Amino acid sequence: MKTVVIGVGNAYRGDDAAGLAVAERVRVHAPELDVFVCEQEPIQLLDAWEGADLALLVDAVSSGAEPGTVHRLDATVEPVPAAVFRGSTHAFGVAEVVELGRALGRLPERLLVFGIEGTAFSAGDELTPAVAAAVEPLAAELLAEAGCTSTR
Repeated sequence: MKTVVIGVGNAYRGDDAAGLAVAERVRVHAPELDVFVCEQEPIQLLDAWEGADLALLVDAVSSGAEPGTVHRLDATVEPVPAAVFRGSTHAFGVAEVVELGRALGRLPERLLVFGIEGTAFSAGDELTPAVAAAVEPLAAELLAEAGCTSTR
């Protein structure tokens, strides 16, 4: 079974880097997994999950929930709420790319989308303490979803 872990975000915009941080932790714990980071145009996600049986995607979200809250949804059975997975500075955000993939028949067999609730998204910000505290537990959850037992 091919599994890919995808972290989405911008390393220079505070909590927007949450997905990238989770992907990096997964890479450290399970180097055998395919890990893709998307800091550019989210349309790249269509290629990142191509051929995957399971794609685990992580991004920062802004829904008004408590900072550090982890949201989880199975995008193969329900749409990704665009209001929660904020739009990108590019033409498409995660929600739009997932729905485009659905329309084109280009979703992986299973696509789980995780969002870490953030609060600080300005240029130069660092991960807030609540978001930073959510990174390692979410990485462990993704490793379990992927069936990995590695814990370097």
